[in-house]
Amino acid sequence: MTVQGTDARRAAVLGSPIAHSLSPVLHRAAYEELGLTGWTYDRFDVDEDALPGFFDGLGPEWAGLSLTMPLKRAVIPLLDEVSETARSVEAVNTVVFTDAGRRLGDNTDIPGMVAALRERGIEQVDSAAILGAGATASSALAALARICTGEVVAYVRSAARAAEMRQWGERLDIEVRTADWSDAAEALRAPLVIATTPAGTTDELAAAVPERPATLFDVLYEPWPTTLAARWSAYGGAVVSGLDLLVHQAVLQVEQMTGRAPAPLDAMRKAGEHALDAR
Repeated sequence: MTVQGTDARRAAVLGSPIAHSLSPVLHRAAYEELGLTGWTYDRFDVDEDALPGFFDGLGPEWAGLSLTMPLKRAVIPLLDEVSETARSVEAVNTVVFTDAGRRLGDNTDIPGMVAALRERGIEQVDSAAILGAGATASSALAALARICTGEVVAYVRSAARAAEMRQWGERLDIEVRTADWSDAAEALRAPLVIATTPAGTTDELAAAVPERPATLFDVLYEPWPTTLAARWSAYGGAVVSGLDLLVHQAVLQVEQMTGRAPAPLDAMRKAGEHALDAR
């Protein structure tokens, strides 16, 4: 799923809201490092209703798009082909336009999570816990389906969310048990904890971090560190951040859109860190 060439090409990230997105920083850093002087990467505030019209207005200079909420599912009917990875969670975050004009959809969040964990030495775990049950939680489950050999416990706030997570487990062929959010402190003793909740949600759990925590993957990157991540680090646990995820999934996007591999991981991470520091 690649597009070759170094002539003037365009790419962008779409979503609503989108002003906060770090994707332009990461992709532009990659283009500079790769010598793709004719490539540009922008951001556009596009909601579900406006998405078909945006696609209709794209010319042959477009190489690809990154998609964030609320477009990851809405884009699927507009595509010619969707990867098995994206189909597994019904979410596309990457669109590549081929020279023949085909629209190819993929999900780099899932392999991005796996790559971010592998970078920290996490190749396989025998069990894991997920905090939350939203769209990111389903991607986390899909990532765990690749590296977790045993049970995943998802801590959720409602019976409906619990049912959804069990259904995702069945679909992804991974054993999922659900527990009430009131027991979420128990999650922190798992070999791998993936926090997928909005900012501030896990602050209440920081006091329950065990003396020897294992690995926390907190998908947030702003504000950073979260209260939970800060306590986790203070107790000597390994922490994988939302920026790690963002960079690794963007690396895969750059490789697909440009046809150039490997993408410059270090340069992209440094650009992201600098942008967050500047904020």
